[in-house]
Amino acid sequence: MRILIDGMGGDNAPDVIVEGAIMATEYTNEDLCIIGDEGELKELIKKHGYRGTQISIVNAEQKIENDESPVKAIRRKKDSSIVIGLNMLNDGDGDVLISAGSTGALLAGGHLIIGCIDGIERPALATVYPILGKEPSLLLDAGANTECKPHYLEQFAVMGSLYMEEVIGRKNPVVGLVSNGVEAGKGNQLTKEAYKLIDKTSVNFMGNLEARDIPLGIADVIVADGFTGNIVLKLSEGLAMTLMRELKYRFTSSGIAKLGAAMLKNKLYSLKEDVDYTEYGGAPILGLKKALLKMHGSSDAYAVMRTIMKSIPYFEQDVVGLISSSIERVNDEDDSDE
Repeated sequence: MRILIDGMGGDNAPDVIVEGAIMATEYTNEDLCIIGDEGELKELIKKHGYRGTQISIVNAEQKIENDESPVKAIRRKKDSSIVIGLNMLNDGDGDVLISAGSTGALLAGGHLIIGCIDGIERPALATVYPILGKEPSLLLDAGANTECKPHYLEQFAVMGSLYMEEVIGRKNPVVGLVSNGVEAGKGNQLTKEAYKLIDKTSVNFMGNLEARDIPLGIADVIVADGFTGNIVLKLSEGLAMTLMRELKYRFTSSGIAKLGAAMLKNKLYSLKEDVDYTEYGGAPILGLKKALLKMHGSSDAYAVMRTIMKSIPYFEQDVVGLISSSIERVNDEDDSDE
């Protein structure tokens, strides 16, 4: 297996990308290929003292910035790390591509260069959603598609269920559809129609999921249009940051508080780990013909390493192939119902 890594994408690239790749060599024997400025990458590999042969470099003269138009950047910057990586993936020169770069460029490039699985109209960004005291859930779409049709959400449910079972290892995952009430008739026209479609699939569908129940981990897979999903994700991230900031303030406000913090240190570290995105690695862009994972823009070396390790079962379990066959079956069933 050959894992392609965008060496220039992200706030802390390329240093943390190289460091994370080197960390990953301690846990896997897979070939790792970093795409980016060859001179800079070689210097960083030397700086970190890596002397193995597991990591190779492919030169890229350009970088796509977050403020660029995604489609224009993909079409104009042919020598960027993202475009070179996507073309290598499409041509079979790699089995999976990982990037912390522009989400828009990855989505646009994935659609234009890789293409969607037959029957999938829109790829979805599937993000791990941390649950306090429990295993995390999977939220999709987390922002790739702000405008959706009901059968998009049906496809998100099938793809999310497969990914959660095959990559995360959650057997028969429970799927919930984000709405403003648990009753089947609740929601807007989109969620009402999506409910009917998802209910006919083979996924373990619990029905509608209210926002207040999302952090409780009632559903293993959280399905929403990209607009709603992104708001859920950003609100949850904000609440988590506010909680950690407030705890830090209160536990350092006095000598007695500091003593209490020392006594609870292990518990506080455990809480921090539960809401730390670096523990879970990157988010897959599901629905494409090849395996593509998007890391958080501020990923550190540990998050890079975790994403590399997550990409291995994604490819080895042939999640793309499983999604393809499942979507074909779902579409056949939808056609027979018409």
